[in-house]
Amino acid sequence: MQAYPIKFAPILKEKIWGGEKLSEILNKKTDLKNVGESWEISGVEDNISTVANGLYKGKSLNDLIKLHKSEFLGKQNIDVFGENFPLLIKFLDAKTNLSVQVHPDDEMSKAKHNSFGKTEMWYIMNSDEDAEIVLGLKDNDIDKNVLSEINASNVDEIFNTEKVKQGDSYFIPAGKIHAIGAGVLAAEIQQTSDITYRVYDWDRTDAAGEQRELHTVSAIGATKSFPSNGKSNYQLEENKTSNLVDCDFFTTNIFEVKANQKRDYSYLDSFVIFMCVEGTAEVTVNNLTEVVTMGETILVPANTDSVEFNSQGSKLLEVFI
Repeated sequence: MQAYPIKFAPILKEKIWGGEKLSEILNKKTDLKNVGESWEISGVEDNISTVANGLYKGKSLNDLIKLHKSEFLGKQNIDVFGENFPLLIKFLDAKTNLSVQVHPDDEMSKAKHNSFGKTEMWYIMNSDEDAEIVLGLKDNDIDKNVLSEINASNVDEIFNTEKVKQGDSYFIPAGKIHAIGAGVLAAEIQQTSDITYRVYDWDRTDAAGEQRELHTVSAIGATKSFPSNGKSNYQLEENKTSNLVDCDFFTTNIFEVKANQKRDYSYLDSFVIFMCVEGTAEVTVNNLTEVVTMGETILVPANTDSVEFNSQGSKLLEVFI
């Protein structure tokens, strides 16, 4: 397989809670309104990403996996996931609150949906003043059945909220109650799954005056308690990576690039994804260069030995398995 920095065409999603930041800040080209999500790299059925540049332009993500298997994904990923891409990579813009929700773990997802679970993480790229997120329950000892009794008068007593700012990063394992709040623009890395149990939707209605469906019984079964809010405690170091999340499903580091850098990936049996969350950088593999700007994503195949970076000031999320 020819290794080079591969870009995919974003798949944009209108959402009841979406806004304008994906187009205005991240320069996503669209005529859609209320765009809430940009799926950067997706192997979700009916939402398969297509290569936008270079030798493989026009081929689907699934084409690359079928044609090149371990050269593209890595041998261990082929062994575990077969020809299924294991991650879903997104940018999200919440003009209003997302629903409070929870995702099932692998065991529950396999039993109920014949699917993988959904562990995820967020990196906050931009936020309005006093923007918040929901992370877990205020009291971990609370009876989970309270989830069936949430309304506008008691919601603040049940969910834990955290104020967020640019640069904050949070790990959300499957089973943790969560929601991105109004005014937050975030990068999201997650297992390939689109299974969501909605717990509370702020009593809002759609254009037809209907409330969206809640999945309370399933949510109660999926919800777990966690001792930590999941916030990453990291220190940025110029031209070095700092770890944000290291879990069974993915590793995510943040890489601040302020010079010419060459990094060795020959030891790694996985593709590597770079999400640009600030600035602009040149990414070069085998003398083939792509420019990545804030809001763009690049993937380099598993057979990549090294990657060169050139930037006067950028931040990249480095993601692999």
